Amino acid sequence: MEYLPNILFAIILFLGIGFFARNINRLRRNIKLGRAAEVSDNKGQRWKNMARIALGQSKMVVRPIAGLMHIVVYLGFIIINIEVLEIIIDGLLGTHRIFAPLGIIYDVLIGAFEVLALLVIVAVVVFWLRRNVIRLQRFIKPEMAGWPKKDGNLILYIEVVLMLLFLTMNASDYQLQQLGAAHYTQAGFFPVSQFLLPLLEGLDSGALIMLERTAWWLHILGILMFLNYLYYSKHLHILLAFPNTYYGKLTPKGQFGNLESVTKEVKLMMDPSVDPFAAPAADAAVPDKFGASDVMDLKWTQLLNAYTCTECGRCTSECPANQTGKKLSPRKIMMDTRDRLEEVGKNLEKNKGTYVDDGKQLLDNYISREELWACTSCNACVEACPVSIDPLSIIMDMRQYLVMEQSAAPSELNNMMSNIENNGAPWPFNQMDRINWVDES
Repeated sequence: MEYLPNILFAIILFLGIGFFARNINRLRRNIKLGRAAEVSDNKGQRWKNMARIALGQSKMVVRPIAGLMHIVVYLGFIIINIEVLEIIIDGLLGTHRIFAPLGIIYDVLIGAFEVLALLVIVAVVVFWLRRNVIRLQRFIKPEMAGWPKKDGNLILYIEVVLMLLFLTMNASDYQLQQLGAAHYTQAGFFPVSQFLLPLLEGLDSGALIMLERTAWWLHILGILMFLNYLYYSKHLHILLAFPNTYYGKLTPKGQFGNLESVTKEVKLMMDPSVDPFAAPAADAAVPDKFGASDVMDLKWTQLLNAYTCTECGRCTSECPANQTGKKLSPRKIMMDTRDRLEEVGKNLEKNKGTYVDDGKQLLDNYISREELWACTSCNACVEACPVSIDPLSIIMDMRQYLVMEQSAAPSELNNMMSNIENNGAPWPFNQMDRINWVDES
């Protein structure tokens, strides 16, 4: 019976990490459904981008108040969870505060953890007020109704509860230290939780131990549950922001990629020495499909983008199309891509790894043509994203499918392209008549 708590802890830890590993494998499988992407270039710059954007939070502080609060929550949540290592060792070995022999270093660490815990609680309360009381416009867009709103609030509640459990655990531990209880050696500095001691007056050692152990267990169980909840939440960016910024686009934002097959064809058309009636070369590479109509047609980096989306709405708030009342929301593009990818993943699981056509696709069933053609391709959404997500690349790939596979461009665009083909310019006048306006004056 003496080792029963340690055995129980080991089983819970094994199950928590096991479920997390299963979710990571599912995530990798879904992302690998995308087409290949060339991202092996310029590794030095990629490492710098990851350090500056993901670790350094450089794009978050463009909006200083929200950015600084996010940094507090981010650092607080990550740094405080360093003590999870101590909890795991204590849980497995049956020790208590195993790092206490570090002395003053341990005291400083615990004190810093507590200050950060308090700052996290303050920041989370402010975030909750911004979402639910002030109701900032970017948090009440149509795509944020239902689960996305609940998910955002649930994350905030979880963070507050975890920080309160941490402080409660420390406060009861500190009180037990003051009482000289066995197994509770003098260790740690408690600049925040010491103010909770008046709430514990009148409790004997047995009650305090029960409170400390309950908070200890709930804290580690909460962390393991949160770790496994990440896969189903917008907070998956806690993990994916690092690879996403590493594999982010390095070329200038205004530079669009060209299809190699189309480029070769255009070059042949412009070469006067080439026979226009010659049959194409046998080894000429022609893609099976131009553009993208479903998630499997996108690059795997674009699918990684979709899973990394924080749903913060900075992209949508900067989008000129959205600002003028158009249906387009870059955030919705990413959320729809992720939702469709999840649907495809469940299809694979249901059919033992084989995708069975479900009669749906990303185009029309999730993202409308009206949304796609509302985009001005200004790159404001790409510039605004704090974790290097590129909604525009998905929009342009889906537009390419509409134009090149379905000839379904808007009539205005079709007219323009016809005029370019026939007249060498977007206007409906041949080259001989363009100067006629001078005579009319």
